[in-house]
Amino acid sequence: MAIWVKLKKFLLRYRKIVSVLVHVFLIIAAYLAAFYMRFEFSIQPGYFSVILRTLPFLILIKAIVFSYFGLFYGLWKYVSMDDLWQILKANTVSTSAFVLFIVFTHGLKGFPRSIFILDWIFCVGFVSGIRFFSRGIRERLAPLKYHKKVRALVVGAGEAGVLVLNELKKNMNFDIVGFIDDDPGKRGMHIQGRKVLGGKEDIADIVEERDIEEIILAIPSAKGQVIRDIIPYCQFPGVKLQIVPGLYKILSGEVETKLRDVRPEDLLGRETVEVDEEGIREYIQDSVILITGAAGSIGSEISRQVSELSPKKLILVDYNENDLYFLDRELGGKKPDLDLEVISADIKEISVLKHTFSRFRPQIVFHAAAFKHVPLMEENPASAVKNNVLTSRNLIFASDHYGVKSFVLISSDKAVNPTNIMGATKRITEMIMQAKAKRSRTKFIAVRFGNVLGSKGSVIPLFKKQIAEDRRVTVTHPEAMRFFMSIGEAVQLVLQAGTLGRGGEIFVLDMGEQVKIIEFARNLITLSGLKPEEDVRIDYIGMRKGEKLYEEALHDSEKDQATKHEKIFIAQPEDFEINTLMRHVKELERLARLMDDEGIVEKIKEMVPSYIPLK
Repeated sequence: MAIWVKLKKFLLRYRKIVSVLVHVFLIIAAYLAAFYMRFEFSIQPGYFSVILRTLPFLILIKAIVFSYFGLFYGLWKYVSMDDLWQILKANTVSTSAFVLFIVFTHGLKGFPRSIFILDWIFCVGFVSGIRFFSRGIRERLAPLKYHKKVRALVVGAGEAGVLVLNELKKNMNFDIVGFIDDDPGKRGMHIQGRKVLGGKEDIADIVEERDIEEIILAIPSAKGQVIRDIIPYCQFPGVKLQIVPGLYKILSGEVETKLRDVRPEDLLGRETVEVDEEGIREYIQDSVILITGAAGSIGSEISRQVSELSPKKLILVDYNENDLYFLDRELGGKKPDLDLEVISADIKEISVLKHTFSRFRPQIVFHAAAFKHVPLMEENPASAVKNNVLTSRNLIFASDHYGVKSFVLISSDKAVNPTNIMGATKRITEMIMQAKAKRSRTKFIAVRFGNVLGSKGSVIPLFKKQIAEDRRVTVTHPEAMRFFMSIGEAVQLVLQAGTLGRGGEIFVLDMGEQVKIIEFARNLITLSGLKPEEDVRIDYIGMRKGEKLYEEALHDSEKDQATKHEKIFIAQPEDFEINTLMRHVKELERLARLMDDEGIVEKIKEMVPSYIPLK
């Protein structure tokens, strides 16, 4: 054992030299094999002198060409078809060069022409063969390091499935039993020795018959509906369910083929967002950035992403001092050089705005502070008006007064044909912003999107809590549908929209397909290792006040147009006159101070004709 360890260390230390020597040996072996094959294993004595005269030049030529094509530097345990292609090119070039050398120095008289072809064949075979042989031995011996291998089934016999197979064979204690794929053309086919055993409907039988311990979802490009459909087939007691990250991350080298648990965002199956990173960096870099509602789900993610883009100064404002404290610690720990100002204050107060804007002179404002819970705001319309309308109005006017370059309002799809107070107040805020944009040098824009997975107001945390504590999930209606996005995706598109805005636009993010809430509930139960209706009861509690069955992206009076980004659209709204609108807002402010809920609702109906409260 000690000798083997020393030999291994020696080979690693002098890997390049050993690689060159091995290739020289293979070049010599291939050349001799070509002559032996040409003369049927009985070389005539006169040809030995030909071999001795030409072999040194052949070695020199091939060594130079092989080095140019990188054959001396590759890791054999990762050999692939790309390596074989390099071997073919290197041998073709070197053989061609050798032919020219023989023609110009010795002439072809007395030199068998078939030697060139035979040498090319043998050299390709030897050089590629030793690589694949080495990889095969490694893969066969690797499982011997472990006492017990995990028997796994891979769902998806495509490119990602093959990548998973290769990675797990080399590096992990896995025995890939076979593949699952719904493509009938792949049934019964073999991929690197592993059979495509059937479709998703066969998973239960395969798990039982072959003692499967883990199921791996290797379909990163699948749509959300496909993922949601297949998960119920993959849940068994004691069988772990894992998923691979997006294929683009594997291919780009951003991550290895690392398995992880299935997350709620995987149920969406949304394509990866591609943004203009350079344009966003130019937008943020060296600017003073103010973020309201910074401790919230959206605000905190905006803060994280902005902090990575080298702002001149980052100002975080929120009334929630506890979460603001932890965000301060997080950003300060990750970016110690970041010029960070943390303000625990209520931006409803004019004095806070005056102090903040006059002291720090922000150039870009992201306004994420708002009340968002629909049922709660139905019971508290005065609070919704004060926080969503009046605070936003004051912030918009302060941004104009202090010469802010760009103002981004985080709006909601619930502002579209609103049926609740929360959505209606967000719509009024959009109207104020667009009216002010007509008279201001500040580029005012709004960004409208739907529910965000993982946010504090999202249904997902509620479902998880109910599953864990009550074994009961409450859903409003079996047909209720919502748009969903991940927090990271939403914020990336918000930042991108900031670079596109010229002033007055409402940007609508492409939120993909609407998903039935009941589907999400069932899949979350399944991902928790439980069975819907058996282990966890699903109760329908009826639509709450102000809630729609489904959401909308545009008002009836709006049309959308494309932008430079395929996932961002511009809603073209109606025209608003600022003075008239401000008189309405002033009256709304008076009603809010009086806590006149009925008066507030009637005034909002007057201001937003598309607002039709649900009974």
